[in-house]
Amino acid sequence: MATSMNNASSQEVSDAPAQALWNGKIFDGQWRDASGGTQNVLEKATGTTLATIGIASADDVARAALTARKAQIAWAATPEPQRAQVLRTFARLVEEHTSELAEWIVRETGSVMGKAHFEIFLTIGDTHEAAALATQPKGHLLASTSGRQSIAKRVPLGVVGVITPWNSPLILAIRAAAPALALGNAVLLKPDVQTPVSGGALIAQLFEEAGLPPGVLHILPGDAETGEALVLDRNVNMISFTGSTAVGRRVGELAGRGLKRVSLELGGNNAYIVLDDADVEKAVAAGAFGSYFFQGQICFTAGRHLVHERVADRYIELLKARTRDLRVGDPFRDQVDLGPMINERQAARVERIVQESVAAGAILAVGGRREGLFFEPTVMTAVTPEMPVFKEEIFGPVAPVTVFHSDDEAVELANMTEYGLVASVQSASPTRALRIANQLHTAMVHINDQTINHEAYSPIGGMGASGNGSRFGALSNGDEFTQWQWVTINEEIPPYAFR
Repeated sequence: MATSMNNASSQEVSDAPAQALWNGKIFDGQWRDASGGTQNVLEKATGTTLATIGIASADDVARAALTARKAQIAWAATPEPQRAQVLRTFARLVEEHTSELAEWIVRETGSVMGKAHFEIFLTIGDTHEAAALATQPKGHLLASTSGRQSIAKRVPLGVVGVITPWNSPLILAIRAAAPALALGNAVLLKPDVQTPVSGGALIAQLFEEAGLPPGVLHILPGDAETGEALVLDRNVNMISFTGSTAVGRRVGELAGRGLKRVSLELGGNNAYIVLDDADVEKAVAAGAFGSYFFQGQICFTAGRHLVHERVADRYIELLKARTRDLRVGDPFRDQVDLGPMINERQAARVERIVQESVAAGAILAVGGRREGLFFEPTVMTAVTPEMPVFKEEIFGPVAPVTVFHSDDEAVELANMTEYGLVASVQSASPTRALRIANQLHTAMVHINDQTINHEAYSPIGGMGASGNGSRFGALSNGDEFTQWQWVTINEEIPPYAFR
């Protein structure tokens, strides 16, 4: 494990052992040839080939699902403390390989090193919380009118398909795969083809080393064809999808045909509300982080800065100053605050949103330019609700500022979107902030903090176009990855009169 990952620190990796391990392969307990072809894994800042990964075809998915269904029976029968120990060992191995994992995340996603370490920290915590699920009580002893023993117990769903995006590939895979495995399910994991190493290959290696039996976890990188095959396969009982709202709607439609459980965490257009009694300097620091962290490529990103008119001028000036100080560049080789965008299509999309909004009357106060995939952190003012930068999920390092005049107007502006993921309210009065928070149509609200928050102990998810509920977290995972079974036990068959 360490040998193959340590090659990620070299400048030329085309002949690294990792290439030989993953070249043209998918994982089903061992690495084997994929029938869907291969794809290069690129370093986002330089375009260098880091590895090559196999692309799973529909036939590969069908074969994996059948294998997983068979392997899941024995895995579910494995004593719960043994399942928990596999996950705890995985968490320990992640911690031991933090530096190697972090380098892969930085190079494969374009994130800065701090974001990579944060993702690993979350992964370790989520895995430990998932391991604890395995040994929790499995059900209830129920009352019964007939005096028989009546039990409600949680049982695994069977095979869980997990489809993950490129922006936080390790944690977004583990937050679904780990609880699913802990509770006795098998997992088919389809990482995004842009980040299949940190989002798939390394996960497979570490779980294999941790003692997970063959066939319980499969890694199936692929595109939309692979994803649709996974969603439709009759041996897959549940789909957990994290990604865009457009694709999420398609996943939900296909899963509904098979009456499968489906978990959707989708996009967001998140309001960051600054009231007139807020600490403006701290609010600017938090707001800048919320908009620029990982180049704004996170569904929790602060997408709309709604600022009270009494503090708007000062807020904008401080935000502009802070934004000008941020450094953009190669996060693997230089000390920077922002790395590259994930690909040309995404960078061009952000550029289009900025340019169209300027044409509609927005003021480009700072930034707005890009060189290739490197996009300057950007402040836009005079933003109004009809502009693309207000209406659309930007998914880029842009902080649009809209001024409001009253608390009621702030609520109206914040709710002026189909999304319902997260919001933040900054105020010296928590009571006032909570009054606003209670009127926001979002699944998460953070008072006196920015929008990007994740804790393994809390329900994570969205409402509206942001998803179908808070599906992840210790409070939710027990229900999410199991189903209830009612069992009754009589000492003998009771008499039944029938004539």
